[in-house]
Amino acid sequence: MAKFNIVLFEPEIPANTGNIGRTCVATDTRLHLIEPLGFQLTEKQLKRAGMDYWQYLDVTRYDDFNDFLQKNPGAHIYMASSKAQKMHTEVSYEDGCYIMFGKESGGIPEEILLEHQEDAIRIPMVGDTRCLNLGNSVAVILYEALRQHDFEGMRTSGELTKYNWK
Repeated sequence: MAKFNIVLFEPEIPANTGNIGRTCVATDTRLHLIEPLGFQLTEKQLKRAGMDYWQYLDVTRYDDFNDFLQKNPGAHIYMASSKAQKMHTEVSYEDGCYIMFGKESGGIPEEILLEHQEDAIRIPMVGDTRCLNLGNSVAVILYEALRQHDFEGMRTSGELTKYNWK
């Protein structure tokens, strides 16, 4: 089963990070949080959004972006940004890759994007829409990566509670 890594650069809103944590648990994805965070990991909003899944989350915190790079040498990092030139569907997500998302108020700093411009990706949007919600953006790109690996190791069909499918 392909494993992926979601990286949040200085996330500010606890509910977004909680939702993303829940998505990571549901997809067996590691979550990486780059400080400073705009909240404490003990906040109720974070736990409420992550529900009872947060205890199962594989999460690592870093002091800053340089700390992240030092502790993950050679990491192939895709940078998700509305400023990128390439669509998120135009790359092949390899097992173990990292997909980084910026803080809600400003995204990934442009100097970091310039250092990774070949791996900067965007989700298409119409008009002057600046960006999607952070949790939605993570889900869109992560599920594209999982789709590219045929959802290997994941449950791809469900069961009804009271009835049976025909």
